[in-house]
Formats: sequence, structure tokens, C-alpha cells
Amino acid sequence: MNFRNLLFTILLTTVAVAVHAQRKPLDRVIAVVGANITLQSELETQYLQMLAQGYEPNDDSRCIILEELLFGNLLLHQSKVDSLEVGESEVEDEMNRRLDYFIAQLGSQEKLEEYYEKSMLEIKDEFRELIENQLLTQRMQQKITADVKVTPAEVRNYFNGIPKDSLPYINAELELGRIMKRPEVTAEQKALSKAKAEELRQRVLGGEGFRALAILYSEDPGSSKKGGELGFFKRGQMVPEFDEFAFRLAEDSISPVFETQFGFHFMQMLERRGEQVNVRHILVKSKTSIEDMERARLLLDSIHVLIKEEKMTFAQAAEKFSDDEESRINGGMMYNPQTSSSKFEADQLGSIDPKLFLTVDKMEGGEVSRPVRSQSPDGKESYNLYFLKSRTTPHVANLQEDYQKIQAAALMNKQNTVIEQWINSKLDRTYVKVHDDFADCPFNHQWSRKKESDLD
Repeated sequence: MNFRNLLFTILLTTVAVAVHAQRKPLDRVIAVVGANITLQSELETQYLQMLAQGYEPNDDSRCIILEELLFGNLLLHQSKVDSLEVGESEVEDEMNRRLDYFIAQLGSQEKLEEYYEKSMLEIKDEFRELIENQLLTQRMQQKITADVKVTPAEVRNYFNGIPKDSLPYINAELELGRIMKRPEVTAEQKALSKAKAEELRQRVLGGEGFRALAILYSEDPGSSKKGGELGFFKRGQMVPEFDEFAFRLAEDSISPVFETQFGFHFMQMLERRGEQVNVRHILVKSKTSIEDMERARLLLDSIHVLIKEEKMTFAQAAEKFSDDEESRINGGMMYNPQTSSSKFEADQLGSIDPKLFLTVDKMEGGEVSRPVRSQSPDGKESYNLYFLKSRTTPHVANLQEDYQKIQAAALMNKQNTVIEQWINSKLDRTYVKVHDDFADCPFNHQWSRKKESDLD
């Protein structure tokens, strides 16, 4: 079932003809479920996608993939029986997300169109029905497992049923909290930043090279070394204020200075290709004054003393003083979207602050750091107190330390059991044919294996 879950994820996150697939595979109908057919080309495409994911094939690999395709078509068939629907906007958003992924892999929209030998509109027309069907199968599976829950007793029984030599090894995790003070940028500081951006713009208009000025003065670390060039992007990938100018500028023209959450910019239009544009820009960040930053540091230093002397708990201080709206309502504890908890592995800390690991590495559980100066991904500066609530050492999984992980695994196992039962119940009432070439496949379910000449 783990391999099944992997394959089903692949089916839901790729389009029918993957970037690494053969261009014109030999095609024929190899299975029918309800009114839905499975083609040999679909099987071969998913087989190649499996190889691209790094999995070693064996004699049964194509059989396993075929059973997944049959399962997907059974879900699709039942979704239509149950009159499930997905909205046009959902289909469009999902299609754009997947096409953006392929554009990133190939390098540009032009290369994607060249690969398919079609325009972007034609590619979208070809894949729209496929993506709608995949979203329907996903929704059907969610419907089947929507009411599945696990009790603490079921979690214990699941854990006790795992052979001791098969228990997973869990990396060290840290449970972290934060109190942030982020001084507001004053109107005076914004005026200085805007004036500097305007000065640079006038130098460009006066004949100096945009690229050279971007390398020397732009404060966007991602593009300054490239002369300010961002590469092709589509509407919605940048903040709205940036899009507003990027998608209305004429080629080679220079925008006025404008403000975003990152600071003050101006840009030059380089090229437009259909729904995408390529610009270069110079960013001058709006910086907090040295005096305001020092006041934030001194305040946090005082809060650190209050917590250390037990005159205030970390949670109380976070609720009263922190500028981090997300964590302050949770006692200052930070949320890790990858684990859906306040626990982080060491290699995940860099996404919060590149210096965070060095800050907490020598701390003990229950300790609060001194003020640490940080910069968020959007360039805003702050001082922070970090609270190390707990730290685990690398260990073999156990119920006491890893209950949430084991609970999630137990829930998935129970969901898989419900899905298996659902498949068996639907096969009794659904028209299914599988080509005789796959009669010897070690399927987990009793799909039709009779010789079917009408599939030849």
C-alpha cells in the first residue's frame, strides 16, 4: 500500500504525457472500467515517470501501475455515479500549477511549446479534461475516507503490531517558540529609500547601463548578480504592485519608481512571450533606522531578564509583546507546515533564519536565547528571542516521543483498509475488462482477467 500511495500521488501530480515520456508510444486499449478506458500509452508513461522518480523496476512493476490505473478509473467512474463535481476555476488553477512546474523544468514556456509542438492554449485544451478527471478521482478518494478516525487504542495496537526490527529511525527534532520585535519603517526612512531609487532611475535614463547599476546597487540578492534580470514569469507569480507595471510596460521601456512590501523598485521590460514577461529591476529596500532597531533589542533584552527571573512566562511575554501574529496566539510557539506541529528538524531551520541553527544548537530545553537580529524572506529586519521548548535525540520510533507520527501512520493504514474494502464492494457492481496480456499479473483485487478479444 505504500507503493500504491506513491503511485497515486504521481498520477495526481503529473499530466498525461510527462516530460520524460516517449513521444509516440504504441497504443491500444488494455482495460475498461465502466465507461473509462486505459491505454497502453498511459501505462508506459507512468512506468517512465516511476523510473524518473528513482524507483528500481521489477517484473511486476507494470502490473502494479496498471492496478493503480484501474483503481483511478474506478474512482472516476464512481465519482460520476455519485455526481461529484469540480469547478472550472479549480481545474484552471491546478492546470496552471502543473504547467508552471514543467516550464520550470524545461526553462521557459517557449521550450514547453516546442516540446509539445503546440501553443500554450492548445496544451491547456488537451490536458483540461485529464486534470478534471484526476481532481474528481482525488475528491472521490477523500469522500471514501472522510469519516475514518483512529482512537488512542488503535494507535497503540498499530504500533505494537510493527516488528521491532522494522521500527523507523526518527531524526532529532526541536520544538521552538519566538518573540519578535519588528520596528515599523518610518516615513523618513521610506522617503530616503524612494529618493535613492529615483536617483538610480535618472542615471539609467541618462544613459548609464541598467545591468551595471543593478549589479552595483540593487538590494535584491536573487537578481542583482544577474544584472537585475528575473527571467520569464507569469501574472500572479509576483506581488500585485510588481505585476501592475511588468504586464503593461512596452518593450525596452523603464517604469516609474513604485513601492512593494520589499521596498522601492523600478524596472525595464526586456521581452514578452505570450502570457509571460521578462524584466530586470533594481530594488532599494526600506530599512528600519538604527535607533529603532536598538530600541527593539533593548526591549527584548529586558523581556529576556523577566523570563529568566520567572517574573513572566515565555507564553505571557509572547502574547503581550510579540509582533509575530501567527505565533503570539499560540504562546509564542512557531508552526512548522511540513510537520503540522511546532517541531522542526535541524535542516528546516534555515527557512526561518539562516542563523537560527547556530542560535539554538547549544541551548538546553526550556532555555530562552538573548536577542538575535534576523531578516525575513521579504527583507524585513527584526530582533527575536527564541525559546527551545524541547529537543529530541535521534532515536527509534516510540509512542511517548512520536505519538503524532505514529497516529498519522495508523490513520493512513486504516484509510487504506477502508479503500481496499470499497474496491472489493464496487468491483461486484462495476463493468471491468482487462486484456489477456495481463492475466498473470499478481493483482491485489479480482479485476476481470478473462481473455477479451474486443480489447485487441
